Amino acid sequence: MLFRFGHKYRHLSHGLTCACHSPQAKQLFARIDRGLSRRSVLKGVAASLAAPALGIVSTAFAQTPNRPILLTNVTIFDGTSAKLVEGQGVLVEGKLIKALVASADAVADAQVIDCGGRTLMPGMIDAHWHSILAGIPQMVAMTADIPYVHLVAAQEAERTVLRGFTTVRDVGGPSFALKRAIDEGRIAGPRIYPSGAMISQTSGHGDFRMRTDLPRTPQSNLNVSEEAGIAAIADGEAEVLRRVREQLMLGASQIKIMGGGGVASPYDPIDALQYTEAEMKAAVAAATDWGTYVCIHAYTSAAVQRAIASGVKSIEHGQLADDETAKRIADAGAWWSIQPFLADEDANTYALPEQRAQQQMIAEGTARAVELGRKHKINMALGTDILFNPKGTATQGKQLAKFARWYDNVDVLRLLTSGNAELAGLSGQRDPYPGKLGLIEAGAYADMLVMDGNPLEDISLIADPERTMKLIMKDGRIHKNTLSA
Repeated sequence: MLFRFGHKYRHLSHGLTCACHSPQAKQLFARIDRGLSRRSVLKGVAASLAAPALGIVSTAFAQTPNRPILLTNVTIFDGTSAKLVEGQGVLVEGKLIKALVASADAVADAQVIDCGGRTLMPGMIDAHWHSILAGIPQMVAMTADIPYVHLVAAQEAERTVLRGFTTVRDVGGPSFALKRAIDEGRIAGPRIYPSGAMISQTSGHGDFRMRTDLPRTPQSNLNVSEEAGIAAIADGEAEVLRRVREQLMLGASQIKIMGGGGVASPYDPIDALQYTEAEMKAAVAAATDWGTYVCIHAYTSAAVQRAIASGVKSIEHGQLADDETAKRIADAGAWWSIQPFLADEDANTYALPEQRAQQQMIAEGTARAVELGRKHKINMALGTDILFNPKGTATQGKQLAKFARWYDNVDVLRLLTSGNAELAGLSGQRDPYPGKLGLIEAGAYADMLVMDGNPLEDISLIADPERTMKLIMKDGRIHKNTLSA
């Protein structure tokens, strides 16, 4: 049907022959419509996250203490020393540790909590976590309504902090809204250092498209994972720059790119190299301009060496790296973020035989990687990378306790507290929590665990948080307190 303007304005007539009825235009309009729908969905997510806490933690956590809190009758692992501090209590004011004090009498008007001679330590930090993707099956994450995915993540965030992890470095996923809701005290959860979408090349570790989605054209729609902010596909230096800058605009504290093949993704064999050195350097340049750094998914020596040559500061995984590659990591002063990939009962589960074979190969490299890290005195960080595994999230502490096979207990605890905090601090001016993390000392964030037992003697205590963690404090707020029980 035509809009009839008269003969004089016939050139303005709009009909089926108009360009707006072309296939390209229809695709464009459909994309705009989906974009509007997505914005509506995201508003719904924000409204959902503004709801009260989900009720797992103590209801008192949402209330800022109106007077100082003094934790007494404790021995203290301060995040660094191999010897427990005795005869001191910890005074908390607001979000920070005010001081270590010798006597409760020295503090007027404080709420005194007697810890019954137990061990106090900093809250733990997981250096490789996926806040949005850890506790939901992959198929559900890719097919469910976006608000549902975020609500599941909010519930998992509460469970994360109740496992004693008061900070996580999120290395892939749209965790910005979740982080904001936690920081505003609307829901319970750990501090989140967000990377935002994982930047991946076509056919890379972050390309979750179907074969039928190819080829991509300027009129192609974003796939589900891109629309959700899980991944961003970028090819060529210009696209990499754009996608990195988009994540920085959204609030990324560091950038995550994909440098090689993986197990969870369908198209990239583990030995595949991803991103040219020029593309990697483009990502590094964009991050450096904002005062932060790039971390990279990479397993093989070739992928790790290319990343180091490009200025990447944190290698995620690296289980297939050789001795020469480990030396290059050390010489560059970069970090090696390692995970306890052991192909055991706690591992992520994969359906395809080829995926399980790759998983086994990586498991065999885990012990070698830890040994190389120690040999070359590399800056090591510990994380779990639990992914699409609702049952597996409960093993977060258990998995990290396995590093006691190669490290002394105190070294595992150092790495999980002050060590991982140092890696998080590489974000520089983009650090959303610029105070002291992972330490029990004046001026540090009041993120603390009171343990029923001494984890320096028995590292397995961190694997059973429901039983062993009698008090959990984050940001000076008590999330759990069963000391009276």
